Amino acid sequence: MPQQQVDALHADHRRLHGRVSDSDGDILIRISDNPAGYRIPSHCHRHIQLLCAFSGVVLIETERGCWMIPPGHALLIPAQLQHSVEMLSDVSIKSVYLLTGDDELALRMLQVLGVTNLAHALITEAIRLSDAPPGNRKLELVLGLLTAEIAALPIQPLGLPFPADRRLAALCRAYMAAPSVSERLDDWAAKLAMSRRTFTRLFQRETGLSFVAWRQQASLFACLPRLAEGVSVTEVAMLAGYDNVAAFTTMFRRRLGTAPRNYMKASLAR
Repeated sequence: MPQQQVDALHADHRRLHGRVSDSDGDILIRISDNPAGYRIPSHCHRHIQLLCAFSGVVLIETERGCWMIPPGHALLIPAQLQHSVEMLSDVSIKSVYLLTGDDELALRMLQVLGVTNLAHALITEAIRLSDAPPGNRKLELVLGLLTAEIAALPIQPLGLPFPADRRLAALCRAYMAAPSVSERLDDWAAKLAMSRRTFTRLFQRETGLSFVAWRQQASLFACLPRLAEGVSVTEVAMLAGYDNVAAFTTMFRRRLGTAPRNYMKASLAR
């Protein structure tokens, strides 16, 4: 991406960030369209942010982990938490900013959430009414219902903890760029000149997951952008190192509760 384009996108984001920071509204909604490959540098808000990917796939990284947001999903980001946002494809983002939250919202912090049809419709309507004068009754009702709906959005298992150890983090990033279920724990241990036992303990301590569990989740992360781009399930399964589509579909269904085709159809239909 040309540096001039990156600079222009950074300037747009700073203006958006400033408008949000200066607002005293209880709930705000902002839109941003971003090209594939663009990365918003680490920043934070004084508001709680519900970052919704209406189209495209987003990767959000914080000191607490890494989350992928496929189409039709969102991440609830706590106020004052530093986070960066990377566009894995062309992305249309709708962000809802909330000054306060209740216990139901607290349970959903840093959780990938499915955007329901109702939430999608309410966000769209709130955007349409965004130029309404202060005190507009319809806008107040829409925003009130949207706040209640956000607190009930279903949680999806799409978080991926990232290690703080730089050597281990480098291996994890390389794996996400070219995932393969054939990679073994012993191979990674050898690359770091560690015994199997030492590596296993390090990986568990750094990520909170076993190597196999992390690898499966990372493979799922890498597959979602390709499915969103329209790559066939068969091709995605082969790229991920699966010998057959059935094994890939079983893994996908176990993690997300539905088959790959059904999952992406539902996401894109919202």
